[in-house]
Amino acid sequence: MPSYTVTVATGSQWFAGTDDYIYLSLVGSAGCSEKHLLDKPFYNDFERGAVDSYDVTVDEELGEIQLVKIEKRKYWLHDDWYLKYITLKTPCGDYIEFPCYRWITGEGEIVLRDGRAKLACDDQIHILKQHRRKELETRQKQYRWMEWNPGFPLSIDAKCHKDLPRDIQFDSEKGMDFVLNYSRAMENLFINRFMHMFQSSWSDFADFEKIFVKISNTISERVMNHWQEDLMFGYQFLNGCNPVLIQRCTKLPEKLPVSTEMVECSLERQLTLEQEVEQGNIFIVDFELLDGINANKTDPCTLQFLAAPICLLYKNLANKIVPIAIQLNQIPGDENPIFLPSDAKYDWLLAKIWVRSSDFHVHQTITHLLRTHLVSEVFGIALYRQLPAVHPIFKLLVAHVRFTIAINTKAREQLICEYGLFDKANATGGGGHVQMVQRAMQDLTYTSLCFPEAIKARGMDSTEDIPYYFYRDDGLLVWEAIKTFTAEVVGIYYKSDQVVVEDQELQDFVKDVYVYGMRGKKTSGFPKSVKTREKLSEYLTVVIFTASAQHAAVNFGQYDWCSWIPNAPPTMRAPPPTAKGVVTIEQIVDMLPDRGRSCWHLGAVWALSQFQENELFLGTYPEEHFTEKPVKEAMARFRKNLDTIVSVIAERNKNKKLPYYYLSPDRIPNSVAI
Repeated sequence: MPSYTVTVATGSQWFAGTDDYIYLSLVGSAGCSEKHLLDKPFYNDFERGAVDSYDVTVDEELGEIQLVKIEKRKYWLHDDWYLKYITLKTPCGDYIEFPCYRWITGEGEIVLRDGRAKLACDDQIHILKQHRRKELETRQKQYRWMEWNPGFPLSIDAKCHKDLPRDIQFDSEKGMDFVLNYSRAMENLFINRFMHMFQSSWSDFADFEKIFVKISNTISERVMNHWQEDLMFGYQFLNGCNPVLIQRCTKLPEKLPVSTEMVECSLERQLTLEQEVEQGNIFIVDFELLDGINANKTDPCTLQFLAAPICLLYKNLANKIVPIAIQLNQIPGDENPIFLPSDAKYDWLLAKIWVRSSDFHVHQTITHLLRTHLVSEVFGIALYRQLPAVHPIFKLLVAHVRFTIAINTKAREQLICEYGLFDKANATGGGGHVQMVQRAMQDLTYTSLCFPEAIKARGMDSTEDIPYYFYRDDGLLVWEAIKTFTAEVVGIYYKSDQVVVEDQELQDFVKDVYVYGMRGKKTSGFPKSVKTREKLSEYLTVVIFTASAQHAAVNFGQYDWCSWIPNAPPTMRAPPPTAKGVVTIEQIVDMLPDRGRSCWHLGAVWALSQFQENELFLGTYPEEHFTEKPVKEAMARFRKNLDTIVSVIAERNKNKKLPYYYLSPDRIPNSVAI
């Protein structure tokens, strides 16, 4: 009688093993086997991290094996089981791999196909077509769209983490509990004694050092020592946490009535301001998005304030970017003066602090939350709803949505919800952050997620004109490496543009993103369909780059750049000044966050800057969803390209006082998971 050797690999994460009964059935082209209990006498099967082998003898020839069915039945108490993969050695000596990488819960079952990626048009056998269809029907019931707030991209229909499908939950929910992590952060930073001191002001700037953990040779310490300098202020728009707002100024806006006479002392080329604009030496950052946003009113004991500054910057003769004019609100007038470097020291310093605070708000809510977290969740939900596990695009992208839906669900549950942790320290808490996302959705376009085009649209693409824009330089290297990789994978499975057009599952995935994620808005520029291999490669690059590199660039520098509170105040406790010459150092310190809010802020930026345990970095695919040699070779080339980029960035950073490493591939996680 024919005999098969079945090898079963159990996951190594916590609670992955099971004591339940595991049955296996084989479905072949010539027949189906009976159910076989996989059990070795006097042996504890399916322990965490185990790889167990079994001999399965069948009564008759099964032909080519098409499916493997795994059933789990209760032994004593229900326990979930994480099945990594099954391999089958046939009576002929051939090996067939059946990737799984899923949880089997309760008295559940999973039906697996072999690991070869197949488009729907490749499946001619009825049982395989049926398997494909049933998988998507099941998934579409599990992964439902929901509107969390009007105007937001749609999100997963789950009120809390435990409501999510088991396959996308964190391995350990405690590992990503925001309340717990913030508390741990404050313990690690030795600031517990301050965390409940709301309304208690600091004495002076030096007093902030009481909550600032000094770690030698770090960016955060350099920020503490140089934050008041114009060079440091300008540098952050290029390579800080929020390097996506600065753009070349091609025409001075009427709402910022600045003249050559006002900024003459800052201009180094003996040109008028208009001539500097023409030569491309003037840059602008406009925080118009914050105009009219409601400031946090959740604490009746503390008034909090927002501003909507416009900041004009200048490229000096050393090619460094420095601020030359700041207006703190959008409408010019006598009570909205333009602050200048030639003003009194504390007038100019306070104006810069207001800009830094506004930058922090836009960074957290738009650059970070909306444009990486929420967008990546949209891609993730659409992926699970429309692409079966056998689809090559599912196999390619699944690593890049790992834990994304879970982290966003946790955030909605604890962080950005009403009375959540976000409200504790941020002036945009209490609903302001919701208003901001609703507004920013107008500018969320597909083109703006295409890294090279986004850089070009802001006039920031010239490496000769702007030589110290490391975010741009490193981002372009990573973008090209990802695009080269996706183009190779697309070329393996799509032999022509016509195959792309006829792949209905792929088209449904793209349409789901447009209709539900982007709410069907034509102005978003998101495609409703993809018609060429080149466009498909670009689309996949957008998905992977957004989830990996873009998120890394704007997330993991938060402690570096925002831990020194005066450099990134999460709230201001007095309104912007309406006149010059009246600001004192005491007033500035009183405006800055109190001791309690400072601690919550510091705990937040520390916790958000940490990598996940067992983090998977760009180019690593330990879950072998693909079994074909051409794809594995493409992955190896991808890793080699990324390693080259790591070396280039490391060489550039040598001896730099301010190294830029957020886009070094060895520091870019595969997915948005923190």
